[in-house]
Amino acid sequence: MRGWRVRIALALSLLLAACNNSPYPDGAAATNTIFNSFDERSPRYLDPTASYSNPETPYTYSAYEPMYAYHYLKRPYELIPKTAEAVAKPHYVDKAGQPLPDDAPPEQIAESIYDVHLKKGILYAPHPAFAKNDKGEYLYHHLTREQVGDKRSPWDFEKQGTRELVAEDYVYAFKRHATTRIEAPIYAIFSEYVLGLKEYGELIKAEDAKLLKGLPESSPDKPFLDFRRWPLAGVTAPDKYTVRFRIKGKYPQWKYWLAMTFSSPVPWEADAFYAQPGMNANGLSLVKWPVGTGPFMMTEYVQDRRHVMKRNPNFRGEPYPCEGEPGDKEKGLLDDCGKMMPFVDTVVSTIVKEAVPRKEMFKQGYLDVPEIERPDWGVQFRADMEDSDDVRRAFEARGFAFPQAVDINNWYLGFNWLDPVVGKGDTPEQQVKNRKLRQALSIAIDWEEGYGRIFRNKGGVAAHGPVPPGVFGSRELTPEGINPVTHRAVNGQPVRRPIEDAKRLLAEAGYPDGRDAKTGKPLVLNYDFQRAPTPEIKSELDWMVRQFGKLGVQLEIRATDYNQFQDKVLKGKQQIFWWGWLADYPDAENFLFLLYGPNAKYPNQGENTANYSNPEYDRLYRLMQTMDDGPEKQKVMDQMVAIVREDAPWAWGYWPYVALAFQPWAHNGKPSIVVRDLAKYYRIDPALRVARQAEWNQPVRWPLALIALALIAMVLAAWRGYRARQQATAKPKNAAPVAI
Repeated sequence: MRGWRVRIALALSLLLAACNNSPYPDGAAATNTIFNSFDERSPRYLDPTASYSNPETPYTYSAYEPMYAYHYLKRPYELIPKTAEAVAKPHYVDKAGQPLPDDAPPEQIAESIYDVHLKKGILYAPHPAFAKNDKGEYLYHHLTREQVGDKRSPWDFEKQGTRELVAEDYVYAFKRHATTRIEAPIYAIFSEYVLGLKEYGELIKAEDAKLLKGLPESSPDKPFLDFRRWPLAGVTAPDKYTVRFRIKGKYPQWKYWLAMTFSSPVPWEADAFYAQPGMNANGLSLVKWPVGTGPFMMTEYVQDRRHVMKRNPNFRGEPYPCEGEPGDKEKGLLDDCGKMMPFVDTVVSTIVKEAVPRKEMFKQGYLDVPEIERPDWGVQFRADMEDSDDVRRAFEARGFAFPQAVDINNWYLGFNWLDPVVGKGDTPEQQVKNRKLRQALSIAIDWEEGYGRIFRNKGGVAAHGPVPPGVFGSRELTPEGINPVTHRAVNGQPVRRPIEDAKRLLAEAGYPDGRDAKTGKPLVLNYDFQRAPTPEIKSELDWMVRQFGKLGVQLEIRATDYNQFQDKVLKGKQQIFWWGWLADYPDAENFLFLLYGPNAKYPNQGENTANYSNPEYDRLYRLMQTMDDGPEKQKVMDQMVAIVREDAPWAWGYWPYVALAFQPWAHNGKPSIVVRDLAKYYRIDPALRVARQAEWNQPVRWPLALIALALIAMVLAAWRGYRARQQATAKPKNAAPVAI
């Protein structure tokens, strides 16, 4: 019987323990921590030279600090200094090096020179790359593979160190864009403007080949490529705290690049540390373990499961802003005016692969924000509220906040210019046919239906070109901005052209009714999608198949996870693909460069994922880059937009709404596309979180009572059976002996 009692107690204790459905350890909710999630896989790159993907920004912008940033609250966006003392204004010189006035014509300007002065006393987060002994020698810069052993985190090393940020760290970082060791997606752009960077790239390629001579390409261990050995004319350090940029010609957008993590400092010690034997094989590199001066540092990296960033103990602190746009004060966004950031101690990111469980975790209070970096979760929750009054009342009762805004980003369907069917075409005749095919498909895809009425949880406004509303030069959302290839103007409003227009273009392209006019075979196109086909995504994929089906065209879905998709587009192997863009900076150039020929994804590793190329567009793009906002720039932009509308390298997609999702205990949330260092602004009330989680996740106890009664009944039944067996087998006291 004692065994029965033990088993019953154990069963009841397990049932009671199961009443706590929190995915985190006991007591986690009471800590000063932000809990959020990520999907599918861990970020591919956290190295600032290579990182250019939205899921990576919560980590890179928390660990690294570019020279500039954007004011968190002000709109339109205002550039502010970060590690710099001020936003530097350029001065201009001619070909002879003589100074020019600020209003000099662009054609006279040979160079724009920016002298950026850094703040003093900024320290790097603790890291073993900086650790030294009493003699000032680096402790961990001459390790063997055996000494690295099984270490898989910088925190496995006994000692860490730090040092002050200096101008040479930015110089070193810009030189790294010429590397041959990792992807450098902005090298193509930077090399057009930074004096000498293109030639520097050729030099580094040759020098690196010398270092790697005799090593197999598959070797994980490569000698330290020390960029300090070779000077770069376009980026120098005149003194310890001044970085000088020499930019070819006039390029007003240069200041915006200095607010991105591509322009973050990289200490040479980090490169040297991670280049040692055994490091790469153990996952020790800047790809996973950033070394920066930002408010947080990576302390835990469990591939495809969990990432933890903790407060950088060396961070100097920054005051929360005291100004914003109208309405911010009423929303409580100025309540923390002047208080030092970051407000939280830890940021925990846990993988949750599908949207539905993530939404449920948020509704239970186990995610403070669904994701830090994605601006569409609030849109989804708002759609849920519009669909159900009960949901609306429940969300309002719990105090969820879903601030929404219109901001600069897009989603579109792209056609790979390298593909023989949907791309440019090899001959003039084929180019005309392929263009008509792309135009036909662009008409057939009814973005107004799909992302205006059906998929409202990812809703937005149909796009008519590449330049989003909200930046200078955009004519979107105006009668002048209607795309004549895909729409007609009816009473000043855009109306999508009838499917008959698309069918006519398709026939002229050589595919009447969706069949090849020469062979009679059906036209089958491949759709490369950047996410695994989860149930919520499958409905979108099915919708896209139906859009092509209107023309009799068969669309084959080739869906992969994001990292595999990236590998495919880097090789130029996609055909039709789904892609989006969150603005890097608030200027039309940041969207128009997505179609600039030299910025092609293949082979230049740029951000022109369609690999589109048009010489006239490229010429106008280079001209537009030199222009300040005004009528002349508007005229050039209109010409560029007309060219790409006719060529149709994209089916233009839509401009998504931007909305975040916050718990009532998460404060200071404001939607933004270009402000990426969000984590430091968020403030959490742990006590309120503990109380609300307990309130929203109260255990339902009556089933336990039923189970307990059932267990008692089982025990009684077992006891009766046991007694009956005992009585049946017991020998009576007066029984006669049995003869044998």
